[in-house]
Amino acid sequence: MVLHGGPTAVFKVGSLQAAAQLALAVAELPGLEPRTLLTAAVDRLTVKLTREMWGTEERHIGTARAISALARKLGAVADPGAVQEIQLAIAATPDAIDLGFWRAVLGYQPLHEDNCIDPLGQGSTVWMQELDPIKPLRHAMHVDVSVSRTEAERRLRAAVEAGGRIVDAAEAPSAWILADRSGNKVCIAAWPDGAQPSAPTVDEETDKESF
Repeated sequence: MVLHGGPTAVFKVGSLQAAAQLALAVAELPGLEPRTLLTAAVDRLTVKLTREMWGTEERHIGTARAISALARKLGAVADPGAVQEIQLAIAATPDAIDLGFWRAVLGYQPLHEDNCIDPLGQGSTVWMQELDPIKPLRHAMHVDVSVSRTEAERRLRAAVEAGGRIVDAAEAPSAWILADRSGNKVCIAAWPDGAQPSAPTVDEETDKESF
């Protein structure tokens, strides 16, 4: 599925060795990007093809399908509920945007003019958001959580049950803005894949559990 960080999939495996075996097999496939990220853990392999939504192209579809087929062949099981991308959005007026500071202090690398990424692939993306000058500054930072459309509403319910409240549902079911009891905000987003289900094609039905 395509999240803030581009095409992403999580495959469940039985051991770290199995994750490493799958990662090695994926690394041998043609068409991988310079920013392709494979993260092996004791129970899963996470695959991120581009690390950015805007760099996703039609040619990545074939690569994603090849990875999904390879994973199935090696006995790995796709886990769409585990797929997510966390982004820290730091808001400031245009004359006070200080992305250079955040790149330096975090040891991050530039991705676009308004953001930066963890070169190790372990931390959240940082995005500098311009504040609307007619609105008073209330919160200078919020968290974006990008998940699949099937996971978004489950995550929303869990957050509300844990004490959160919905602040803005104008973009639902594509996105909701929530806040904790102190007013700190977080956005749960099901885009860019979207939250409106459509009738899947044969190929989409085959690959729905992977990318």
